Amino acid sequence: MKRISSILSLCGVVLLQACTGMPMKVDSTVYTVPNAADVAAKPPVSMVSPMMEKRETFVATGYSVISVQNSKNPSQQRLLAIRASKLDAYRSLTEQVYGQQMDATTTVADMTVLNDNFRTRVEGVVYGAQLVSITPVGEDTYETTLSLDRQVVMDLRALYLSQLAQRTR
Repeated sequence: MKRISSILSLCGVVLLQACTGMPMKVDSTVYTVPNAADVAAKPPVSMVSPMMEKRETFVATGYSVISVQNSKNPSQQRLLAIRASKLDAYRSLTEQVYGQQMDATTTVADMTVLNDNFRTRVEGVVYGAQLVSITPVGEDTYETTLSLDRQVVMDLRALYLSQLAQRTR
């Protein structure tokens, strides 16, 4: 069964390759299948550029719970929660600037998910962020909001790409 499927796939590839560059007519509309060289000559379309062009500023919010901070002194717990919420906001900004690396594994047996694991990672440098607010939310949480200008984001990405290029040399 696998062999027949492989043979059919190979035949389909050969037939599509033979049609490359030839005009086809479907419902009185003429379509042309592009050559591989034509496809390679076009610049890649960026999915990030349109998103960046729409935003003047990037905004991120971080949260932290006061009571879980590692101190018995209530004042120090509050200060630690403020710091943690600020770091969470910076993490969120870093995700927006550089993206997130995600690793996921799913184990399925007998058409039932047995195990589903996700692991995310973000890495980058953020500078120039403006502190918008640090606000208590409810009785046990702090919220910190940061903003980052679009031009700074573009500078950060350019710096990151140049560092990547140097690593690969």
